[in-house]
Amino acid sequence: MRASTFLLCGALVLTGGCGQKASDERNSGANAAAAAAAKPEPKHYCFFKKDEQKDWTAARGANGDITVKGRVHMGDPRYKGDLGQPEISGTNAKLWLTMAQVTGYRSVDNWWDVSFTIPDSAAIETVTVACDSKRIFAELKVKPRK
Repeated sequence: MRASTFLLCGALVLTGGCGQKASDERNSGANAAAAAAAKPEPKHYCFFKKDEQKDWTAARGANGDITVKGRVHMGDPRYKGDLGQPEISGTNAKLWLTMAQVTGYRSVDNWWDVSFTIPDSAAIETVTVACDSKRIFAELKVKPRK
């Protein structure tokens, strides 16, 4: 009796699981396609005020890459300013100002020098440094590569 009950339960589990898996695969494929089509704009959170950043520059190096530099103040000494990966669209690049955890050293006055080099940026003419979609700290024109 135990053996037949065990076999019956095992058969029910196997048949129910197979049908569910196929249904889940179809649903996950549809969900992935819908998510790719929607592709929402990434959310950026701004931790900086207008007076907590300054001295933004963008210059093209001899190899054509653009280096963006600036200074950022952090009120909390456990964190420092940082520039994230750029979003490039045509001749424009946008760098997002973020904060990163301090590891190993500290700035005396909590002003941090930040910089980022945008590789393969020969086509870039304008670099924007932003904190979120509403706060743009700098729009920098860059001379074209000759």
